[in-house]
Amino acid sequence: MSLSYARHTAPVIVGFGGALSQDSQTERLLKTVLDEAAQLGARTRLFSGRDLAALPHYDPVDPCRTPAQEAFLAAIREADGVVIATPTYHGGITGLVKNAIDLISDLRTDARPYLDGRPVGIVVTAGGGQGAGATLSGVRDIVHALRGWPTPIGVAVNNPVIFDEQGQILSNSLKEAIRTQARQMVEFHLLHKQRSFAE
Repeated sequence: MSLSYARHTAPVIVGFGGALSQDSQTERLLKTVLDEAAQLGARTRLFSGRDLAALPHYDPVDPCRTPAQEAFLAAIREADGVVIATPTYHGGITGLVKNAIDLISDLRTDARPYLDGRPVGIVVTAGGGQGAGATLSGVRDIVHALRGWPTPIGVAVNNPVIFDEQGQILSNSLKEAIRTQARQMVEFHLLHKQRSFAE
């Protein structure tokens, strides 16, 4: 399936998350969601775990921002949809990802504040089923607080082995969940644009 978009009207989907490990399973899943969105006509941008590590700790008092912080904020401002991907650490979101989310507070005075009106896909990996569910629920709460729309399907994986030696996802149900999440984000954008045009 491919939707027809002119380059300047194609939805922009920004994904951020992952971990600092060289072969982060979470980051690979994030890339897969973005690849699926691109197949549907979206323009995508990725902020990896290493990119997030370059962001200083969020300081709400000091208005000065580094070039890395400014680049992240500019991408979120442009985004028509966002994907947040995090491993589960101790039953919750990682500090690396949370710091990036906190930086989005800088968008509070924008005409479209925070993640207002945008679909947000959530990808969670964990070493235990309880941790994955709790973290997915926690990120959904954060997205609601930022005025975003969590996609109906969230991707929560409780399996240390996700990809085969060729880099392909082993689980067919996981493949379908990722395809569905990407489709929901792109279709949400299309429906939102149609509604805006009708008004």
